[in-house]
Amino acid sequence: MRWIVVEHRPDGGAVLHELAPGPARGEVPDLSHGPTASVPVGPGELARAIAAREVDRPRWVLDDVALRYPPLLAAGVRLDRCHDLRLCHAIVRTSAACAQSALATAPAGPWDARHMPEPVAADEVQATLFDALDAADPAPEQQALVGGRATRGAERDPLDPVAELAAQLDAVAGAPQPGRLQLLLAAESTGALIAAEMAHDGMPWDAAEHDRVLRELLGPRPAPGARPARLEELAARIRRSLDAPGLNPDSQQDLLHALRRAGLDVASTRKHEIAAQHHPVVAPLLEYKRLARLLSANGWAWLDTWVHAGRFRPDYVVGGVVTGRWATSGGGALQLPAQLRSAVRADPGWTLVVADAAQLEPRVLAAMSADGAMADAARGADLYQALADAGTVASRTEAKYGMLGAIYGATTGVSAALMPRLTATYPRAIGLVEAAARAGERGEVVSTWLGRSSPRPGPSWWAAREAAAGEGADARDVAEARRLARDWGRFTRNFVVQGTAAEWALCWLAALRRRLRDLPGHPHLVFFLHDEVMVHTPADGADRVAQAVQEAAGEAGRLLFGAAPVEFALDVAIVDSYDRAG
Repeated sequence: MRWIVVEHRPDGGAVLHELAPGPARGEVPDLSHGPTASVPVGPGELARAIAAREVDRPRWVLDDVALRYPPLLAAGVRLDRCHDLRLCHAIVRTSAACAQSALATAPAGPWDARHMPEPVAADEVQATLFDALDAADPAPEQQALVGGRATRGAERDPLDPVAELAAQLDAVAGAPQPGRLQLLLAAESTGALIAAEMAHDGMPWDAAEHDRVLRELLGPRPAPGARPARLEELAARIRRSLDAPGLNPDSQQDLLHALRRAGLDVASTRKHEIAAQHHPVVAPLLEYKRLARLLSANGWAWLDTWVHAGRFRPDYVVGGVVTGRWATSGGGALQLPAQLRSAVRADPGWTLVVADAAQLEPRVLAAMSADGAMADAARGADLYQALADAGTVASRTEAKYGMLGAIYGATTGVSAALMPRLTATYPRAIGLVEAAARAGERGEVVSTWLGRSSPRPGPSWWAAREAAAGEGADARDVAEARRLARDWGRFTRNFVVQGTAAEWALCWLAALRRRLRDLPGHPHLVFFLHDEVMVHTPADGADRVAQAVQEAAGEAGRLLFGAAPVEFALDVAIVDSYDRAG
């Protein structure tokens, strides 16, 4: 496979560095002698140069896909493969498997930034037409090729992408299981391509339906700064119930004071505290909070900002959560309210294929731990029901509470009561999460299946631990240190499973994207939420897309866990609008 490193220049141009192939097909490139060729590309010519080379489907090495790919998409260029240096640097630098590498032990540098800063020339002059022509064919005194590597005199660019790639590949090569990390880096980088493509293509969104739902729930669209009629009506009921005629229910401080003056024993205005009270204000206040949340998060202002020409284009942040899950930096795509799912509507002649992985995290735990009994339960479509049918617990509900409690570290209630039975029946699975919890309680790092590692506790955690072990420690110091240790243990317990589930989902996305590109009519991914995907497809190709979704899930399981006897079951629906997906 060809690897091509794109080095961006201050003048808007770039240099394309061709790397020597590795000794075997599909292996990492040979960087022992630097690039085999370095081709300057003038400003405005990069998309054309990349498109010409993309026919061979090389792996493009980009400093930051989130920054560099959108302009290529706008120019009609789509990449098949890439290596995102920023995302991969974050994984390798913090992975316990690479802890002794030069990259991991180096001081913090520009590659540790969330986004790569643009390279800036010393004199930073705006390029003219003649500057662009000169840049396309630089003079020897401006740029020399040394061993095939483009350099600027004797200075090395602090954002040298070839050197950074070499450091990353060297760190991975020294890991105990380099193949797993290589898969993680490839999946993370493909995820960055998919996130940019989904933002470019957009999710089909019916603005008129969105407006209809808002009007039905809130009343007519109000004037700027005014409350919708339904909220104003509820606000009046709240004021009457609390005998507070001037109350602004949007002011948390004023609302809390009014609740206490009315005799309600509450420490905050949170939903669960309000719901536990017995007072006439409870019903209108909870309804007000629900509708006010809808208005603020996805009301008319959101519709005006985020939906254009029938498309919602969210800003996904790949690896935005420490476990590897995605986040968003705008649009709230990961928190779309159920009331508005009817607005996600396929174009005429098209349809939506929606799929979510059933009980993904327990299935991942079964595969990670190689727990045969749990793997048997995970062969069916409903793992929780299988646990109940096997007699491990009395009902499906108990099975769900028990498994989620094991993964998330529940220490009280139904989940805690079921743990002894789960431990006896699934010793390897429960043993894996218990070991991760104990490691966290000691302040140690834990890692996912492919090698993403958890952060260490912060200074205050260690200070509390040291205070509890000190000579003058009292019972409060010890109790606080134990509480913090248990909390961090719950985090690491969940980290190994949730993080590995995120890796499975990335591989699922990547495998599905590859299959979709081979189907006619341009079916494409438009939504991703942890364990759920949505594809917008011509209606006559929906069945083939549904099959591709299923096949991709199977491939993801094999990529991570080989022949592990765990079925990653999916619920797949072919619908015209998202609300009908179930």
